[in-house]
Amino acid sequence: MNIKDVATRSGLPAKTIRYYEEIGLVRPQRGANGYRRFRDTDLHKLTFLGRARSLGFTIEQCRSLLALYEDEGRASSDVRQIARDHLAEIEQKISELQAMQTTLTTLVEACSGDQRPDCPILSGLSRPAGV
Repeated sequence: MNIKDVATRSGLPAKTIRYYEEIGLVRPQRGANGYRRFRDTDLHKLTFLGRARSLGFTIEQCRSLLALYEDEGRASSDVRQIARDHLAEIEQKISELQAMQTTLTTLVEACSGDQRPDCPILSGLSRPAGV
C-alpha cells in the first residue's frame, strides 16, 4: 500500500504517518523508487496508534504499548499499569476541570451583567487562586 491508501484505511493523515515513521513507531519498506510501501502489519500498527492516541495516550506511552503488543511474552500487568497510570492522569485532569468549572460558575453567577462598571469576574480573576 502507498501512504495515501494506508492513510485512508487507518484514518490517520499522511503527515501523522510520516511523523510516526520519523520517530520510529512504524518502519514501512521502501521500493526501488524510494516510495514507502506499507504492509498489513504497518496498517495494523497505525490503526493501533490512532486508537491509543484518541484515548489520550502520549507518544511514549504508545511506544511502550506497541512494544508490549508485539511482545508475545509480555505480562498483562505491564499493559495494565500503563493504562492505570494514564487513567489516573485523566482523573486528575477531570478534577482540575471540575474545580475550574466551579470557580467560573461562581464568578459568572456573581456578575449582574448590567451597565455598571464593577464586575465580580474581573475582581475574581485579579486575585490569586484560592483566595
